Amino acid sequence: MKVLFLVYHGFSEVSGITKKIRAQVKGLRQNGHEVSLCYYDFSPAGHRCRYVDGEVLRDYGQGALAALRQRTDYGCIYDYCLQHGIELVYARCFQNASPFLVRLFRRLRKAGVKSVTEIPTYPYDQEFKGFTRLSVRLGLQVDRLFRSRLARQMEAMVTFSDATEIFGQRTIRISNGVDLDALPLHQPPADLSTVHLIAVAEVHYWHGLDRLIDGLGRYVQRGGWASRPVVLHIVGGVAETEMQDSMHAPGFAPLMQRYGLTAEHVVMHGQLFGAALDEVFAQCCFAVGSLGRHRSGISVIKTLKNREYATRGLPFIYSEQDSDFDCQPYVLKAPADESPIDVPRIVQFIDSHHFRPEEIRQTVEHLTWKRQMETVIEQLTIR
Repeated sequence: MKVLFLVYHGFSEVSGITKKIRAQVKGLRQNGHEVSLCYYDFSPAGHRCRYVDGEVLRDYGQGALAALRQRTDYGCIYDYCLQHGIELVYARCFQNASPFLVRLFRRLRKAGVKSVTEIPTYPYDQEFKGFTRLSVRLGLQVDRLFRSRLARQMEAMVTFSDATEIFGQRTIRISNGVDLDALPLHQPPADLSTVHLIAVAEVHYWHGLDRLIDGLGRYVQRGGWASRPVVLHIVGGVAETEMQDSMHAPGFAPLMQRYGLTAEHVVMHGQLFGAALDEVFAQCCFAVGSLGRHRSGISVIKTLKNREYATRGLPFIYSEQDSDFDCQPYVLKAPADESPIDVPRIVQFIDSHHFRPEEIRQTVEHLTWKRQMETVIEQLTIR
């Protein structure tokens, strides 16, 4: 089958989303499909362009008019699909439903091209709560107006939730997948006299890391750190909104000031990838997933980060419901509320369990992107 994988943004080497998309494309190709990757980005000359596999499909130019054209002119995608015999468009939702996208997929449907849209996080409206930028708020309002009409042009919506229907359209339920070739197997540190924890994320309030910082502060305050140091390593961008108090959660900075926490207790590495990221992982014996998904109205989700930790072979903590991991012995579940994370409980868990990384990895071998994308194609063909 000829597939166009459609993304409405560009890529970054430090982005987990970029790695995921490339792994999904790889998974489709491993199943024997011919896949082209279509995306939007800036050219070296600063032009707004739509690309297919690195080649410019449409150059929209520069300036405000170019920005408008890239959101309204999707004719080049339609033409490409017809000229290259595309049979399936796999689109990744960017909360950007509009009459122009509805028109594109209606035309594709009439031309016999099947389409699905992947909803990375569902529901997603509450993730935008509190955004002050007018463009973001208006964009979400437009999306709300047109997303059901857009969904009607799809064969199905692909979701990592348990929802059987999204925006009035049936769903294909899969898990976020893993790429076993992309992540090295973790080698646990021999010295656990200091417990090093790692959280990898482009940090948002729904990651709930303030809960862990609060718990770590209490651990320090009560004298636990003096006898058994615990260090939290945060790898990824931490926006200023997460450092200060917000409508969503306490800021990192006020919590650290309250408990006297310093860079000795919480290390913010910024964005890392490749060998630099692996070096931080090598110091750590335990990983941190999302601790605040309830803040954005989500109770069930299959996050990419949990699967990456398991692929590396680390035990980890999270607070949502994830059927792939909820019963695994190497997982520590946190309550889905605003309570500080119980750091002594983490230390006790680490001390009382000894998990071999290769055994943890074996539990996710059935979650490869090859298998997840195969499920999507199977569900489309059997209908």
